[in-house]
Amino acid sequence: MYVLVANAGSSSLKMRLLDSTDRVLAALDLGQWAGRHETEEIEHFVGALDRVDAVGHRIVHGGTTFHGPTVIDADVRDRIAALGELAPLHQPRGVAGIDTISQVLPDVAAVACFDTAFHHQLPNVAATYALPRTWIERWGLRRYGFHGLSHAYASRRAAELLGRDAAGLRIVSCHLGAGASLAAVDGGHSVDTTMGFTPLEGLVMATRAGSIDPGLLLWLLRHAKMSVEALSDTLEHNSGLAGLAGGSGDMRQVCRDAAAGRPDAVRAFEVYVHRLRREIAAMAAAMDGLDVLIFTGGVGEHQPLVRAAAAAGLGFLGVGVAEAANTAATTDADITSPSAHVRTLVITAREDTEIARQTRAVLRGESGPTMRPR
Repeated sequence: MYVLVANAGSSSLKMRLLDSTDRVLAALDLGQWAGRHETEEIEHFVGALDRVDAVGHRIVHGGTTFHGPTVIDADVRDRIAALGELAPLHQPRGVAGIDTISQVLPDVAAVACFDTAFHHQLPNVAATYALPRTWIERWGLRRYGFHGLSHAYASRRAAELLGRDAAGLRIVSCHLGAGASLAAVDGGHSVDTTMGFTPLEGLVMATRAGSIDPGLLLWLLRHAKMSVEALSDTLEHNSGLAGLAGGSGDMRQVCRDAAAGRPDAVRAFEVYVHRLRREIAAMAAAMDGLDVLIFTGGVGEHQPLVRAAAAAGLGFLGVGVAEAANTAATTDADITSPSAHVRTLVITAREDTEIARQTRAVLRGESGPTMRPR
C-alpha cells in the first residue's frame, strides 16, 4: 500500500509518498504554510504522483471524539474542524490539508491520525485536572497530550535499536522542536506527558510559554486589562524562547547568541534547559525509574548543547552522555556515557512512517472502533 502522508504543523506542511517498505518516493516541504495560499503547489505535487493507494493526515487534536486512526468522510472532517479552538495553530491547517488533497484525489481513501491518540489511555491520575467534577464531565476537561505520533515511533524505534522488547522498558521520549513535549512510555504505553488540554502546557517552546501559574494569567486579565485575544496571541506566538531572547525563538539562533554572550539568550537557554530537566525527572518518577532517554524532533536531533545540558543535571537518575558521541550524532545514535546505566539515544523523528503504519492498519481492518458516536 503506497501511502501519501500529509503532516501539517503550526506553520509548515510536509508531504511524503511512502511505498510498502516506507521508502520515501517523493517529498514536498512548505516551510511557511498558512493552509490557504499554497494549494496550487500541493495540487501540482499530488497530481504528478504515479500511484497513491491511501492518504494519511496528521491531525493534532482528537478531543474526546477520536482515539485512534479514523477513515475520513464529510462527518469526520467536520468533527475534526469543530475541535479547532483546542489547537488553533494546528487544527485549521490539518483540515485545510484534508480539503486540498481530497480535491485532487477524491476517490482515494483518507485516514486521520491523531497526535492525542497515543495518550488516550493515560491513567486517570495523570489525565485528571483537579477541577470540579461537573466541569470535567460537561466539557471533557482532561490532559490529552500531544506529539503522540512522534512519541509512539520513537519509543518503538528505541526498542529496535537496543534489541529489547518495548514491554520491558521505561522510556522518557523528548520531542523537542518548535513545539515540545515529553512522554513517559512504560511498556510501550504512555502513562504521563507534559502537554495537557491544549499544546500550550508543559515545556518552554519556540514561541509558546509552556506551563504558567493560572493566577498570573487571571492577574493580567483583571489588573493589566489585557484582552483574551491579546493574551492568547502572546502565549501562542510571542512567548517561550522568542519572548525571552527575542527573534523567532529558533534554538539555533539562541545557541549562537548565547555563545556570543548575549544575556537574554543565555537566560532563555538556561530557562529552557531547567524546565526540560525538571520535566524529564517528573516523567521518570511517573514510572518509578528510567531505562531509556530519547531526544527527537528538530532541536532534540540537531542541538548537542541542549542534550548535554539536560543530561548534566540528571546524573542522579543514571543519565550521562559521551561528549564525542553526542557531538557527532546525526541520525539514530546511542550517545550514552560508558559510566551511565540509562541509555540515551538520538532518534530521527519519523512521524510519516507512524502515520503510514496507522493508515494501513485501519484500512486493513486491523484496528478497532476509533470514534465516539454522536
